[in-house]
Amino acid sequence: MTGRDILLAIDQGTTSSRAIAFDRKADIVAVSQAEFPQIYPQSGWVEHDPEAIWRTTLETARKAFAEAESKGGRVAAIGVANQRETTLVWERESLKPVFNAIVWQDRRTADICAALRKAGFEDMVRERTGLVLDPYFSATKIAWILDAVDGARLRAEAGALAFGTVDSFLIARLTDGRAHVTDATNASRTSLFNIRTNDWDDDLLSSFRVPRALMPDVLDCAAGFGETAPAVFGRPVPIYGVAGDQQAAAVGQACFAPGDIKSTYGTGCFVVAQTGETIVRSKNNLLSTIALRLGGKTHYAIEGSIFVAGAAVQWLRDGLGLIKSAAETESLARSISDNGGVYLVPAFTGLGAPHWAPDARGAIYGLTRATGPAEFARAALESVVYQTADLLSAMTRDGIAPQILRVDGGMVANDWLMQFLADILAMPVERPKVMETTALGAAFLAGMQAGIYDSTGDVERIWTLDKRFEPRMDRQIRDRLLAGWRKAVSRTLAE
Repeated sequence: MTGRDILLAIDQGTTSSRAIAFDRKADIVAVSQAEFPQIYPQSGWVEHDPEAIWRTTLETARKAFAEAESKGGRVAAIGVANQRETTLVWERESLKPVFNAIVWQDRRTADICAALRKAGFEDMVRERTGLVLDPYFSATKIAWILDAVDGARLRAEAGALAFGTVDSFLIARLTDGRAHVTDATNASRTSLFNIRTNDWDDDLLSSFRVPRALMPDVLDCAAGFGETAPAVFGRPVPIYGVAGDQQAAAVGQACFAPGDIKSTYGTGCFVVAQTGETIVRSKNNLLSTIALRLGGKTHYAIEGSIFVAGAAVQWLRDGLGLIKSAAETESLARSISDNGGVYLVPAFTGLGAPHWAPDARGAIYGLTRATGPAEFARAALESVVYQTADLLSAMTRDGIAPQILRVDGGMVANDWLMQFLADILAMPVERPKVMETTALGAAFLAGMQAGIYDSTGDVERIWTLDKRFEPRMDRQIRDRLLAGWRKAVSRTLAE
């Protein structure tokens, strides 16, 4: 490798921070990853230490940067993809957070959302943001921090504090405080951004009691977000691409045309279907959101959000001690002929789309004396597929009829899971050669701004299929399995 352009993608996720260096052909040149602790102060609350987010991001970015350049490449630009909705408030001067990051999974503001719903604000939120009124999104988290921290609300109103999703916080740190920015996709997940006017909405800010002085500037997904301070990498490097992780994954999957659909399987699961320049309003509790904004032109999507996917496997490993690694679940699932009637409804932090039940809690049904680790593992994997089926069914009722599902995220390396997904959906499932599509999407966006790629057409040409899974399950078996799942969900919601 001699002197080729390298794009460094920062992929800051819910359980780990990663940095991946790509060349212009999307081949991976360097990878670094570091996990960080999850903080659970009480039931339904989830926090991160902002310094742990920053420390692991800086550490992994520097390692990937150094390795890529040691191989003869030169990092031309940085792209950032991030866990969405996770909320931080920090001091503009010192860049010190005033409270832990409140994670997207956190349900502490359920009562606030209920009160706003009772006061009649939900229709305005849906109309202007495309979102439901739920603790998942950033707005009520911001207000909670301002009320919980002594003096924070007055300091926010005076302009001394800054709000941001994780991308904004990282860019502030990377640029030594010179940039307070976000992109349109992250802004669209706050419940404060009007997706039609592409601006912070004063009525929403007032309703959620969030001072406008806190808010970052909103840029296109491919734009000049600032330069890193020289101390970060030894020289300034431009930050040219930003997108929330699910939108970044859609870019990495080359989902640019209306009807293109991808599903990412990480800590949670997120199905995003492109709707082009049209905002599709779901009648089935899905979200309308911004898929991408390039050159000032906004493209929209309809999305279903599942709070627990890979987190169910993590629970088997860390909570129950039934497995030592996530990879064991594939062989365990294969070791039994069926699920033995065992269903896991992983509502550990409530249920997301299409139910939006923040108070629901996890349950497992069908246990017998014969139930063992294999049944638990299979139930955890199957729950991810059944939840995906619920989302695809809702999309179909909203008039979206995808023909092929593109998949990515850590769980898709599991061939058994991908085949079961194709079987239950009765739809072909495509796994790309580069499964790190979230990071790849951030790199593509940075590459577009840097002039390395001329258009989204270049990205479409680079995307490469690894394996296609065709459905082969008998319809009667599929219907029986889905009926069992729906019964388990209805019982959980009735608790």
